[in-house]
Amino acid sequence: MNFDQADVINQAIRRLSLRHRARTAALLAPLGLHPGQEALLLELARTGPMIQAQLSEALGVEPPSVTLMTRKLEASGHIRRAPAPSDKRASIVELTDSGKALTDQVKRLWCALAEETVTGLPAQTVAELPGVLNTLSGNVDARRLAV
Repeated sequence: MNFDQADVINQAIRRLSLRHRARTAALLAPLGLHPGQEALLLELARTGPMIQAQLSEALGVEPPSVTLMTRKLEASGHIRRAPAPSDKRASIVELTDSGKALTDQVKRLWCALAEETVTGLPAQTVAELPGVLNTLSGNVDARRLAV
């Protein structure tokens, strides 16, 4: 691949990433959430209670980021943390009723954001998009882990 092709691809990915995050922030703000917190809530809704270290791995973020997010979400009443029975140093995180209600709002927002993002694309492209994006992520992850 030559530089011009590489530049077009890399710039497009960069722009999409920045704009998607900014749009996510704008949509989450009225709910009192910051980007990343919605992913934590959605993960707990999908999997149920889990240890913070598991959350960190599932979200692909560093443990201190999960600690900060859980503290903020706990302070706002959306999650609760309790010592893990098997390891008192670890905390199990779970949604509260408030968190479950907020997650329902996040799911609606998430659907609207996805629809907004893929507007104008053919249905077949939309159907193929998760696979393409997951392949791109996997390619970058494989290189990052090899370094």
